[in-house]
Amino acid sequence: MKILSVVGARPNLMKIAPFVHAIEQYNSSNNNLLEHILVHTGQHYDDRMSNSFFERLGIPSADINLGIGSGSHAEQVGKTMIKFEQILIEQKPDWVVVVGDVNATLASSVTAKKLHVKVCHIEAGLRSGDERMPEEINRLVTDRLSDLLLTPDMLSTENLLKEGVSEKKIEFVGNIMIDTLENNKIAAHKLSIEEIVRQNKISSISRDVDSLGKRFAVLTMHRPSNVDEETVLRPVFNLLNDEISEEIPLIWPIHPRAQNKLRQFRLWDIALKNPKLFLLNPIGYQEILKLNMEARIMLTDSGGLQEECCVLGTPCLTLRWNTERPITLRTNGGASVLVGNNVERIRKEFFDTLKLDRLPHRPDLWDGNTAGRCVNAILNYRAK
Repeated sequence: MKILSVVGARPNLMKIAPFVHAIEQYNSSNNNLLEHILVHTGQHYDDRMSNSFFERLGIPSADINLGIGSGSHAEQVGKTMIKFEQILIEQKPDWVVVVGDVNATLASSVTAKKLHVKVCHIEAGLRSGDERMPEEINRLVTDRLSDLLLTPDMLSTENLLKEGVSEKKIEFVGNIMIDTLENNKIAAHKLSIEEIVRQNKISSISRDVDSLGKRFAVLTMHRPSNVDEETVLRPVFNLLNDEISEEIPLIWPIHPRAQNKLRQFRLWDIALKNPKLFLLNPIGYQEILKLNMEARIMLTDSGGLQEECCVLGTPCLTLRWNTERPITLRTNGGASVLVGNNVERIRKEFFDTLKLDRLPHRPDLWDGNTAGRCVNAILNYRAK
C-alpha cells in the first residue's frame, strides 16, 4: 500500500510527525508493507516557520516539496492543485492523508478525489461555526470529500453525524497533537527559559533576560482578525504593553504577520522599548512547549496551543470569539476561556485567570497513541 501524506504549514508538521513514526514502527515489524511519501507544499517558506521543524521533530525531510510559497488563498490553492495533480499522476498512491485545515489540506483533498484517490482526513470534524474563517471552509470541504474521517474527540464525531456523514466513514482516534506533545515533553523539560529567550530574542533587544524571573505570561497572536486592522490591534496592543506586561513579564514569540502590522501601525518601536515585553523570533516546537509548561498564563489565538494548555493545565485566554476546539474550554473541563479581541473582556479575564491554579485535563484518547490508531484505521478500511 502506498500512502502519500501532505503538509503545508507548521501546524501540519507537528501533526504529521507522529504519523510518520507510526508508519515506521509498523513497517519495522511488517516487512515494510507500507510505502510512505511525504509532500510539503511549501506554504510556509521561512526556515524559522517550517523547514527547521523536520529535524527537531525527528522526521525525514519531505520527499517532494512543491514550493508554493505565500499568496492569496486562491493563489495557494490553485498552485497546489496544479502541482499536486502531477504528483498524484506520477506516484499513483492508494491513499492521500491530509491533516488540519490549511489551504494545502483543501487543495490536496479536492485534487485527490478528482483522480479517484482515497482521502483520509486526520483531525476531522472540528467546527467553529464561523464560515468567515478560511480554515472553516477548508474543514467543511475536506470532510465532505474524505473517505475516512479520523476525529480527535467525540464532539467532532457528533458534528459530522449532524452533517449527515455516514457513521461508517468516521473513526474516533484521539488527538494526534498530543502524541507530539508526549514525544517532546522530556526534551522540552530540559530546556532553559532564559536560554530560549536569549537565543531567540529580536536582535535589537538588549534588556536583561535574567530579570524575567519565574513568573511570566506567554502570548502568540497571528490571525488576521486580530492583527490586520489597526482599530483592533492598537487597543489590544496597548492593553498588552501598558497593563498586562506591567503585571507580569510577557514573552511574545512574534509571527511575521503580527510584526509587519506592528511596524505598519507604528507600534513596533513602542514594543521594543518595553523592558517587560520580551519579543522573540518564531521559535521551535520544543521551545514553545517549554514556555507553555512553565507559563503562569497563556494568551493565544492558536488552536494547537489551546489543546496543549488543556493537557498541561496552563490557564489560557483564547483571543477568539469562537473555537473549533470546544473540548478545551473550561466549560468542558479544559483550561481555556474565549475572550475575543475585546479589551475589557481580556482585561477582566486576565486578572481573574491569574488567580487560577493549573488544572490538567485529558479528554478521551488524548493519550499519546493516536498516530498508531490512524495507521490501523487506514489498514483496516473497507469501502463503505
